[in-house]
Amino acid sequence: MLNARFVRENIEIVQDALARRGADADLSGFVQTEQERLSLVREAESLRNTRNVVSEKIGMLKRAKESADHLMVEMKSVADRIREIDEMLKNIEEKQAFFLLTIPNLPDETVPFGRDEAGNIEVRKCGEPRQFDFEPLNHWDIAEPLDIIDFERGAKIAGARFSVIKGAGARLERALMNFMLDHNTARGYREISPPLLVNRASMTGTGQLPKFEADLFKTADPEFFLIPTAEVPVTNLHRDEILSEEHLPLYYTAFTPCFRSEAGSHGKDVRGLIRQHQFNKVELVKFVKPEESFNELETLTADAENILQLLGLPYRTIVLCTGDMGFGSAKTYDIEVWLPGQQKYREISSCSNFTDFQARRAGIRFRRTGKKGTEFVHTLNGSGLAIGRTLVAVLENYQQKDGTVIIPEALRSYFGAEKIA
Repeated sequence: MLNARFVRENIEIVQDALARRGADADLSGFVQTEQERLSLVREAESLRNTRNVVSEKIGMLKRAKESADHLMVEMKSVADRIREIDEMLKNIEEKQAFFLLTIPNLPDETVPFGRDEAGNIEVRKCGEPRQFDFEPLNHWDIAEPLDIIDFERGAKIAGARFSVIKGAGARLERALMNFMLDHNTARGYREISPPLLVNRASMTGTGQLPKFEADLFKTADPEFFLIPTAEVPVTNLHRDEILSEEHLPLYYTAFTPCFRSEAGSHGKDVRGLIRQHQFNKVELVKFVKPEESFNELETLTADAENILQLLGLPYRTIVLCTGDMGFGSAKTYDIEVWLPGQQKYREISSCSNFTDFQARRAGIRFRRTGKKGTEFVHTLNGSGLAIGRTLVAVLENYQQKDGTVIIPEALRSYFGAEKIA
């Protein structure tokens, strides 16, 4: 959430920044309520000043044993009006706070301008796509004869965009999970196993609510939300807490299933594992001091990239332009892995710096050593990595002409074999 005071004092700057994002955000309503708020604040201040002056007069009259009834009647109406104004101000501030919950974060000045994904900029590329001496297959065509992914039974059990991963496929998925978690913990992240169901406050704290409720799965009574990413429960570990400066930075990693309705994605990636309602992912989350957050974004992205390097998977890293960024992000790098079956790079990780956007919503502060007051932390997160998409990348990049799949060397001790046959 944006700082309400900053928005009040910098309406044009905020409007211009949102326009750069292509955000459909009309601040005219906020401006109008702000004018009402200021008018009421001025009136309340005047009335309180009057009350103080008249209260002094009432005291003087009482000490002189003179009647102050007329002034006390006047003060009652003043007190009634102050209470009325306080209630009106409370309603206005609640309305402004809810409005700000629907406004995206402002892009950092280093983010390139662009209206959509065409404006994204490649910042580096690692590894050369393999040259095949046969026509490379999509992962579903690789998986069927190996009997490791069953899309038909997944659809029978649950519906479209579900799958059953079995046999060596399930073992490969588990190997990837353990490999990623071990990699992340070795780089300083503490492993967390969080709840998969969270409350409304947690979803609001990380920015999924109120704007994206249609994208979420939820239960009715009691109300819980299935997490779309481990970012939600892990970031909310410190909701409404004040952290000590000496405890920062905090790094966490978590493996969880993730659940997304994929609203608005009809017709996109209808085959395969790329876009599922349920998928597994290993997440990276950081809580850091404000002055360190953009350097921390670089190391977070490097941590995710290193997994692909160890697996020998070609990838590229792009910085998202203003028009393609996520709702809460101030700057995002997408890591895209090469998929020979599609002959294109596909996103496998998105690494973002949210600055104080999530922390302000979730009330996550820290206190600097020896200083009074508190500040909001900066939060960051990224996939380290999406397991289903990594499984796809392994199948497609390591497929062999005879239909087998070689297991990357770094993964063999986890998988327990050199290939799937």
